[in-house]
Amino acid sequence: MSIQRIGVGPRMSKAVVHGGTVYLAGQVADKAAGKSVAEQTADILGIIDSLLAEAGTDKTKLLMVNIWLADMATFAEMNGVWDTWIVAGATPGRATVEAKLAAPQFTVEIAVIAAK
Repeated sequence: MSIQRIGVGPRMSKAVVHGGTVYLAGQVADKAAGKSVAEQTADILGIIDSLLAEAGTDKTKLLMVNIWLADMATFAEMNGVWDTWIVAGATPGRATVEAKLAAPQFTVEIAVIAAK
């Protein structure tokens, strides 16, 4: 099977498509870095929508989502944005954990796996 890479960089690709599965790297806020968890989450979900579209799929085909928060106290704030974005009846498996992220301006990171 062929492998399609999207947003190829020196260290990683933003997305990799293999067979009928799309794997997104962990995404952080591009435009909302340093802003609230809600703003960062909304920014990231927009990035995810764009990458999934480029890969030929969308959020209704999410299989698994991993979310990292710099502070678990912001769980409800992140979920407030998530809950308005996700499609009812098409919710994926999901894990959310607290972790130290790559840089202090990032408080949320999200990686997804989706079907095509």
